[in-house]
Amino acid sequence: MRSFYHYALTYRGGKQPDDKSRLADWMFYDHDFPKQSADYHEISNYLEWNSPFTNALAVFDQLWDAYKLNHMD
Repeated sequence: MRSFYHYALTYRGGKQPDDKSRLADWMFYDHDFPKQSADYHEISNYLEWNSPFTNALAVFDQLWDAYKLNHMD
């Protein structure tokens, strides 16, 4: 199964940065981010303690919903 991190990286480097690309860029540069995880609670808890910007958790929830639809059985 593809990790959430690898899914989120598809949002990096957009010509017009938005919150999804900001979160993906932050995840890329954060060496402690749980990169191999596909567990919602593990990633959510990490972001609660290390949130890079105000609405990062809401953006994570949006990305997680898309991730579930496309990459989880």
